[in-house]
Amino acid sequence: MDPVSQGTVGAAFAQVASSKSNIVKISVIGFLAGLAPDLDIVIRSTTDPVLFLEYHRQFTHSLIFIPFGALLVSFFLFPFVRASMSFKTVYVASLLGYATHGLLDACTSYGTLLFWPFSNERVTWNNISIVDPLFTIPSLILVGVAMKTRNRIFSFFAIGWIISYLILGFVQYERVSSAATELARSRGHNAERLTLKPSFGNLILWKSIYQHENTFYVDAIRTVHSSTWCSGETTQVFDYPSHLPTLEEGSQQKRDIERFRWFSQDYLGFDEVNNLVTDVRYSLLPNQIRPMWGLIIDEQLEPDAHATWWASRALDQAQLDSFKNMLSGKSCTSSF
Repeated sequence: MDPVSQGTVGAAFAQVASSKSNIVKISVIGFLAGLAPDLDIVIRSTTDPVLFLEYHRQFTHSLIFIPFGALLVSFFLFPFVRASMSFKTVYVASLLGYATHGLLDACTSYGTLLFWPFSNERVTWNNISIVDPLFTIPSLILVGVAMKTRNRIFSFFAIGWIISYLILGFVQYERVSSAATELARSRGHNAERLTLKPSFGNLILWKSIYQHENTFYVDAIRTVHSSTWCSGETTQVFDYPSHLPTLEEGSQQKRDIERFRWFSQDYLGFDEVNNLVTDVRYSLLPNQIRPMWGLIIDEQLEPDAHATWWASRALDQAQLDSFKNMLSGKSCTSSF
């Protein structure tokens, strides 16, 4: 999730191990420990476009790495607070803060290697958006009040809100799953694979992606007291013979595509206009296939040349208005 959310959740859980006298410092330690696993973003290459995808949310986010990550955070922070607290206290706060990070990331749709090095599965529970103000702001306020009043009761309120909101996300996921299955059935489709993810900043409007034969169907589903859907777009499942017939079998670009396939959990599409292999899971609007990122492929390059990373997150006013209409239910009129 976003850094503010990660730090806030880390601080809330670290506060449980605090006292009135050290709650402020413990909160800061928990906040920083909650951010620490994302230091893996420095692992990247100017020539290899997929390297950062492979290492972000990898070993630093693994459950088995939590004690070691917390230890590194403790070694770094202890010199700043050694006059007022023991190393054990710093470590416990760091451990509680650090432990929240990978689990919270796994609640999103990006994919987190919780079980590295025993498994390369990208865990995605899909019950919260990567950024959700309704999750973060109340948690941040309660953590701040706990620091201001030096009263841990507000820390428990924050943790209660965090857990309750995540449970609500699972409830919404199940409701959307039923709606998406019914939508596919109404079209006479067999949803061979189905992925659902909340749209930006809410648990009301969701992106539904299912595969029927060699086509991905992308729709927006709005779920409040009942479920409605906004019909979306379709795209063909990426296929080498259809989209890149002359790409050499052992080329580096093909290896990059396969690495990207693992990252995207095999939700690959293809933009023929830009010769772009896309991640169908992500788009600015939940009923569109217009990609946010992908790999530009040039079949004329040398076999050892890497693909080119491409990303675009520009949202124009028309798209913003469309998103607001879907979120409010104005343009989602078909019901189940």
